[in-house]
Amino acid sequence: MIGKARSYIIYNYFKYILIILSIFVGLIWISQIIRILEFQYSISTQIFEIAGTTLLAIPSFINPLVPFLILIGSFMINTKIKNSNEITILKQYLSISKLRGLFQTLIFLIFIIFILNNEIISKYFYEKYKIQELEIRNNLKLGSPAQNEFHIDDIVSIFFEEKVDDKFYDVEAIIYNENQFIVSKSVLIELSKSNFNLVFTNGERLILNDSEKSQTVFDKFTYILQSKKYEKLLKDKDHYNTFELISHAEKDFKNFGHNRIFQYFFLIIIGLVSYKIIFFYSYKKNNLIKFSLIFILVLLAQILNSYLVYLLNNYGTFGLKYFYSINFIFLSSLYFLTTKIIK
Repeated sequence: MIGKARSYIIYNYFKYILIILSIFVGLIWISQIIRILEFQYSISTQIFEIAGTTLLAIPSFINPLVPFLILIGSFMINTKIKNSNEITILKQYLSISKLRGLFQTLIFLIFIIFILNNEIISKYFYEKYKIQELEIRNNLKLGSPAQNEFHIDDIVSIFFEEKVDDKFYDVEAIIYNENQFIVSKSVLIELSKSNFNLVFTNGERLILNDSEKSQTVFDKFTYILQSKKYEKLLKDKDHYNTFELISHAEKDFKNFGHNRIFQYFFLIIIGLVSYKIIFFYSYKKNNLIKFSLIFILVLLAQILNSYLVYLLNNYGTFGLKYFYSINFIFLSSLYFLTTKIIK
């Protein structure tokens, strides 16, 4: 029975956290898909590829949510235990000291998972996500072939018999603004320094415009899509772990690393607050107001921290000692106030 009691507690605690996590991550996931699509491209052939790619970014989405997930999970399990009087039943199988030890272990386990996700897991998957996202965004700039036809805006139309990756075979093409007509064995879409190129091989080109009228046979002909710039992979802060960030040459990367260090301390305080909430029982009172006040205080702490990061990045006179001092003073005040609220 003791094993069943432990399993019951663990199940309910993580159940509430995972339900909230699923809702928030689901909304973020959908917004990320929309961000890539930007509502201006045809999505019929690539929507599943985009959805699959954005799943790789989910570990990095989770990190900022973890403190709030722990807090809300604690509110919900407290309410469940209080309303159903389950604490009395659980006491029959586990002593209060064992219950406290169990929740301490659960919160510590979440903290370890948070660190591993922050430093290793999210970094690994974020790198893969950015590479695939870049490929999709660049492909979406050109559009998608359909029914052996590939139309790139009003610039070029390519008619082909077969396609393998980015190469088309048995091609007939029209370049509209230059009145060029091309028949070739193949055409390859390649990347130059900043543009997309169409590289035709083994073909014939007919030009009929005001400045030139000619017919030529070529082994290779390259047409540069000047109006189509492709995006390059630039590493942002989520590509690095904490040590790499604080060792980075750029100031805002260093500051982001120090902010990540503070977030670990912030999570520890949230864990301590959540632990107190779980074991806070006031049977005759509605705790919604108290829990709402605690949530607002935690939210204010994160808002203040974001503002301090902004000052750190934009004002040379605001150094790390001010950043840590103000944050830790507010964090200590947060713990003191929440203790008073649920005392």
